[in-house]
Amino acid sequence: MALAIALEEEDERIYADFAEGLRENFPASAEVFAGMRGEESGHRRRLMDLYREKFGDHIPLIRRQDVRGFVHRRPVWLVRPLGLDAVRNQASAMEVETRRFYEKAAARAEDTRVRQLLDDLALEERSHEDRAEKLDAEKLPRDVKHQEDEASRRLFVLQIVQPGLAGLMDGSVSTLAPVFAAALATHNPRNAFVVGLAASLGAGISMGFAEALSDDGNLTGRGHPWIRGAICGLMTALGGIGHTLPFLIPAFGTAMTAAMVVVVLELATITWVRHRYMETPPLSAALQVGLGGLLVFLTGVLIGSS
Repeated sequence: MALAIALEEEDERIYADFAEGLRENFPASAEVFAGMRGEESGHRRRLMDLYREKFGDHIPLIRRQDVRGFVHRRPVWLVRPLGLDAVRNQASAMEVETRRFYEKAAARAEDTRVRQLLDDLALEERSHEDRAEKLDAEKLPRDVKHQEDEASRRLFVLQIVQPGLAGLMDGSVSTLAPVFAAALATHNPRNAFVVGLAASLGAGISMGFAEALSDDGNLTGRGHPWIRGAICGLMTALGGIGHTLPFLIPAFGTAMTAAMVVVVLELATITWVRHRYMETPPLSAALQVGLGGLLVFLTGVLIGSS
């Protein structure tokens, strides 16, 4: 019972953190988790009342990590901003784990009243998901839930897709000129590979720092600056390395052909991302990306051939 009290207290505090973390961007969902917090608080009070009646006022400290069989919980409630789907998944997993604990504890309990309380709590945890759905219905009308889902999507685009797309575009396009200029000037695939690798890694580091230092996210809501910087820098490096790797092929003509095929695939990927997440019309996205890539590619060809 001491462990059950500790579990309910932990779940109550986690739901409170969920409610607080969601309040700014998803106020209706925050109310849902505030209601679930109240449920857990009621469970804890019932457990403590019976415990004091049976065993006295002192409750020994027994935590979930002290007992074998409990799943380690990633502290998603400490992340800001909180992701709506991550919170919902975590809450569902918490309820399932707690219900299983009550079922096993009730099967081993010898005291009739203790077993009855644990059985009751197991049934309530089993129906807690239904209670959450009821709270959804009360606190989250269809239009509000749609608005929160749209807000979650906008945050994902703002904090993940935009820095990643900026990096991918910069890496895929800006490194075209030095890579193909070096290839055409030397007709040596290894020289082109070295130039492309240096340009890709350098651009990745530069873009990563530029993105991280340009905005701390407090006013714009764009998320943690170093996470954005890491995403932007990584995608910049990957964008440049993609059409650099074919120059590991010793045969110059084969390497050039493979590199150009990769460039087309990179530009197609950028076009798809812009259409999928930025709602840019496919033809418009293809023309914009293709024109930019063509201009930089021709610049490299002209310099390399001169």
